Amino acid sequence: MNPDSAPSAVAKVVLVLEALPSCRGVTEISRSTGLSTSTVHRILQELAAVGWVRIDPDHRYLPGVRLLSLAGQTAGITHLVRPILQRLCATTGHTVHFALRSGDEAIYVDKLEGDRVYAMRSRVGLSIPLHCTAIGKAVLAGLSRAELRELLTRIPLTVMTPRTITDPDLLIAHVGAVADRGYAVDDEENETQTRCLGAAVLDHHGAPIGGISVSALAFDLDRAKVRTCAPLLIAAAHDASHALGLPNAVHPLPGPADRRHRPGGTAKHAGDR
Repeated sequence: MNPDSAPSAVAKVVLVLEALPSCRGVTEISRSTGLSTSTVHRILQELAAVGWVRIDPDHRYLPGVRLLSLAGQTAGITHLVRPILQRLCATTGHTVHFALRSGDEAIYVDKLEGDRVYAMRSRVGLSIPLHCTAIGKAVLAGLSRAELRELLTRIPLTVMTPRTITDPDLLIAHVGAVADRGYAVDDEENETQTRCLGAAVLDHHGAPIGGISVSALAFDLDRAKVRTCAPLLIAAAHDASHALGLPNAVHPLPGPADRRHRPGGTAKHAGDR
């Protein structure tokens, strides 16, 4: 963009959309883009009206489902990741999901059904919590301890099942184990009788933008199956991260030496398989 000329109407919309991942309020987006607060507010309201932006209960602006779906399908994210999901689904025989983070939650942008006689109830466009899903916990494991604690002050740790972790300190310790292991387990924490494995997908900066999961009924994904599927899932997440621009020299997952979530050790939980 020519710095000596005012941005066009389209360019203003693009500036606002590009600011959404790191800025939430009108004033913050205004500072980031150089646009007036009135212009930013008008653009956000119009984008919210067509589903490209959504407003959370704290009046923060987040990417909407329609924008995420468009980004995932038209802009090529899903196109790039789909072959990786297909291989993982064919190898494990289980349902595979790809979700992108949207503020304080994640949204499914792709799903492939496994070869089982049952089907998972999930669907593309469904939003999922971060604290009790495999993809969500894998995303949390990629945050710094300060980012994680700040996020946990905002999001409700809603009880979804008797297995849901609702204590922030226990969740931080649990997420530390996820970071060490390279994948997360939703051990009937979001839905009873359903077990999922999740690994984070990173962008070109190495930041978690979402994740891939393998899901099945709990009896069909027992401890032995978890040990078999986990390396396949981790490899798929690596491949997806690199397909989306993560440099090959950068390892997508924190190594065992990363103790940022675990100042006092690891909390044991049913999900630590």
